[in-house]
Amino acid sequence: MTQDSKIKEILTRTRRIALVGASANPSRPSHRVMNFLLKAGYEVVPVNPGLAGQTLLGQPVVAKLGDIAGDIDMIDIFRQSDHVPEIVDEALARFPQLGTIWMQIGVVHEEAAETARARGVDVVMNRCPAIEYPRLIS
Repeated sequence: MTQDSKIKEILTRTRRIALVGASANPSRPSHRVMNFLLKAGYEVVPVNPGLAGQTLLGQPVVAKLGDIAGDIDMIDIFRQSDHVPEIVDEALARFPQLGTIWMQIGVVHEEAAETARARGVDVVMNRCPAIEYPRLIS
């Protein structure tokens, strides 16, 4: 399977996304991507401890992945690469059925990716679903 076909399959099967590092600032990439994903029909749970209890683009913000009720299909990470291992570990512990760890443009962590892959989770690094979706699906 090519990388494009794998990404298309991920974006097609995904329904509910936890967006780690969500921002209330409309000029921030995480805000724009969250808005795009919501408009594309995904359910998005924003994760940001500084905004917990507020709403962002109509969605209640949680402080951490462990505060999310129900299952998540994909974790979309808008944090610096050195934060990725703790996010991946928390995601794998909290969501045993997790399908995808997605690291945004500029976010790469090979060791955390291998940890996720060893659990059967797909990993996408250094890409943005708001770029890939229109390119591969729309």
